[in-house]
Amino acid sequence: MVAIDTNVLLYAADRDSEFYQACKERIDECRQGSSPWFLSWPICYEFMRVITHPTIPRKPWTLTSAWRFLEHLIDCPGANFLSATPRHEAVLAEVINEVPNLRGNILHDAHTAVLMREHGIKQIYTRDSDFHRFPFLTVLDPVT
Repeated sequence: MVAIDTNVLLYAADRDSEFYQACKERIDECRQGSSPWFLSWPICYEFMRVITHPTIPRKPWTLTSAWRFLEHLIDCPGANFLSATPRHEAVLAEVINEVPNLRGNILHDAHTAVLMREHGIKQIYTRDSDFHRFPFLTVLDPVT
């Protein structure tokens, strides 16, 4: 079981990216495999925010195109969503106590890490080195 981070989705959507092939292959493996894999709604919204932004990607997408890309993933049999459970508050408190100096932009990643811990997911496909701050996660860089 593995979660997929926003940056992997973005690279897999950008045919001009040097990381396109590796990220697309990892996503395709998840889609075609028998193991469950996970997204979260915050990751999906972040993907849509970045890929439609007028100045971030080289070729911004329309929101409709971004949503179609996500629908294609969401409709796969192994796709699942990480969402808060009644344990969310307690798991968040554990992470805050275990991982010092969480603040600012890393809180989006912390939210993903907390959701993963809540659901027993220990691996994440990401190119974001900030996830190494969470000792209970195994970071899988799809490019290396």
